Formats: sequence, C-alpha cells, structure tokens
Amino acid sequence: MSRNYTAALIGCGRMGATIDDEVQDRPDSFLWLPYSHAAGYTAVEQTSLVAVSDVDAERAETIRSRFAATSAYTDYREMIEKERPDIVSIATRPGTHAEITVFAAEHGVKGIYCEKPLCCSMGEADAMVDACLQHGVKFNYGTQRRYMPLFQSMRKMAQGGNLGRIECVIGHCGVGAAQWGHTHTTDMLLCLAGDGEVDFVQGTIVASDDDWQGNRLLTDPGISNGYIRFANGVHGYILSGSGFEFEVSGSNGKLRSMNNGALVQWRTLTDPWNLLEERPMPEIARESGTVNGIRDIVRALDNGVDTQGNILLARRSQEMIFGLIASDRSGGQRVPLPLEDRDLYVGRDDW
Repeated sequence: MSRNYTAALIGCGRMGATIDDEVQDRPDSFLWLPYSHAAGYTAVEQTSLVAVSDVDAERAETIRSRFAATSAYTDYREMIEKERPDIVSIATRPGTHAEITVFAAEHGVKGIYCEKPLCCSMGEADAMVDACLQHGVKFNYGTQRRYMPLFQSMRKMAQGGNLGRIECVIGHCGVGAAQWGHTHTTDMLLCLAGDGEVDFVQGTIVASDDDWQGNRLLTDPGISNGYIRFANGVHGYILSGSGFEFEVSGSNGKLRSMNNGALVQWRTLTDPWNLLEERPMPEIARESGTVNGIRDIVRALDNGVDTQGNILLARRSQEMIFGLIASDRSGGQRVPLPLEDRDLYVGRDDW
C-alpha cells in the first residue's frame, strides 16, 4: 500500500499554480485539468502539498493560501532544509532548473518533477543526471503528454506491432519555439519511437547572427525543420505545419493524434491495393498528464522502480533540441549525439 508523500513547489507562477485558470473554459479542458503542479498534488491522494516557494513573497503567500499548504518561502533552499519534502516540483524559469535539481538531490529530496525545458545547456543536463543518479532520485519531466493515456496507447500499439515495422514518427507542431514548445515535440517523438538512443540530428532554426553572443543563443528560436535519426532505424521529423499533432507511420498502417490529443486516428493497409482504411480505436481514458506524472513518481518511490520520464530520457530529448540548434549553426550539417559542445547555451536574459 502506498504511503503518503510530502511535496513542495518551487515557482508559484503559471505552470506551478495558475494555468488551470487559463484553460478551464476551453472545450478541450478535459485533456489537461488538473494542470498545474500545485493542482496535481492536491488531486493525488498519496501526496500532500506542504510548502511553496517563490522569489515574490506575496505570490508565494497567495498560492500557499489557495492550495492550503502550511508554509510559504522566498528561498527554496531554506524551504527544502526546513521542510524536508519527499518530492519537489520545479516550476521556475529554466535558467535555475539545474541548480535547484542538484541542491534538492543533495539535500534528501527523493522525487523531482521538473518543468520543461530541462535546462539551458548540456553541461547543466549532465550535472542534473549525475546528481539524480548519485542520490537515487526518481525524476519525471514536465512533458505531460508522455503520461496521458492517449499517447501511451499510441506508443503501446506502435511498439506492439499493430502498425507493422515502425518507419517514422512525425511531429506536426509548427515552427514554435525550441525550448518553450518543441521540448514537448522531441520528448513525444522519442517516446513514440521507443525511447532509444539517437544517432544524429539535422535541422534549421529561426534565428539571426545578432541573436548569438559567443556560444550563447539569446533567444528561443523557432525550429522550421528537424530530422532525427534514431539508433533503432526509425526516422523522426519535426514539421512546420501547425496543429500539435503526432503521427506514427509503420509498414502496415498509421496512427495520428488529432486536435492536440483529443482523439487518435488509426488506419491500416488493406488488400489488394494497399489503401489505408480507418479502424475503430479502443476507448481511451481521459486523464491529466500532470496528475499521472505525479502518480508515476509515487509508484516509483513505492516500488523502487524507474519513472516513465526519467532523467536520462529527459536529457536525451533535451539534447535533440540543442543538436538541432547546433546543426543550423553549422550550416545544416548532421550533428552526432551525444553533442560534443556541452557548453552551448540557449536561453534569454530573463531566464
């Protein structure tokens, strides 16, 4: 039987605590709610949100009161040292994710749920990996689709042979922003392709020479085209067509999520002309990715197993982003992974 775990929130802004207010009246709100980290801990029976932290004291107190936490802090280090939470959520700007993860891991936190983007350089990602592995931290990445039943069903069907041999995975996700949006894209492409290693990436971004300051890109660039070659032979593509839909194409059929995960279309090849015919999908539950991500950390802590969005997978999908940026900087050349330049930094000044 699961024990109860105390949780603490670092960062009381949009993803940490208030995004539910934005989406509650949307026609697809059933896909997301509860959405914020704070709302997620409130919804999971095995977790109790005991403390929150934000550099803005008034905001921290507002969120503490809203979610009935016991204490509010302006210094996350003080909060971790005093409260000794089992699980910490990191929902700050990305420039602080690495330092917070390392501090939490070194000070007894056993579960971390970290918002995307993971970090701003692969050097930071390596430090996060080292800290989590050294201290046995169960880590999940805030790419909520990975924990949603619809996308899990797509992965299970693809890996289970329903489509034959998997040939490619495609993200129809628009040009967007590499760190703010396409971290979702690369994580889902990785997930649908089987979570294996990546041989190389190749792509183009939307950025000018003036956006570079030495080895730092001072903007969050759009990705206008991206190619990922997975080690298992699957091809991955990021396309500039909008919609935030994902497709898995195999030798015997296709799966495509529709309307940002509201439903999924399944088509299989039929004899004698190899035309694609739509098939009925099994009924799929509608559950919050945030809630399921937290539940997955609880499951991992209870049973001593790994999480579904663990720190190694989070680093791998983040590395795909940096690799695509490095490819554009090199004139569109293939960039083998692991990325050689661990100091390439992508982040705006206000991050």
